[in-house]
Amino acid sequence: MAGPQGSKYYNVFLEYGVYLTNRESGGRLDDALVQLLSGIHQTGSLRLAADSTGISYRKAWGDIRKAEKFIGFALVEKIRGGKDGGFSRLTSDGADLVAAFHHLHQEFDAAIHRTTKEFFHDLNKNG
Repeated sequence: MAGPQGSKYYNVFLEYGVYLTNRESGGRLDDALVQLLSGIHQTGSLRLAADSTGISYRKAWGDIRKAEKFIGFALVEKIRGGKDGGFSRLTSDGADLVAAFHHLHQEFDAAIHRTTKEFFHDLNKNG
């Protein structure tokens, strides 16, 4: 909420996104992909991570491959079956990228919260 109930800004909110992009290819690594990668890191399963983010396994795998192509290194390592079954895990580069992205997002969230609060305070004091 950006203002007290009844104010003209009561139902106005700020939304923003953080993503990495490749200027040449236009490829993009965004919050949704980082959420998928985080799910893989937590569960060891691309299928479970895809299910938890509401996308198909095929789309998840395709999105990861596109991101790997534009970023220039592997993000996920897939270990096939065997007697104990297969699993997926982030590469060390993938884990570093996810951790750094989360840290960046936390910093942005704090700065944007502070700035947005000041912005709406300025709007609401006049109307």
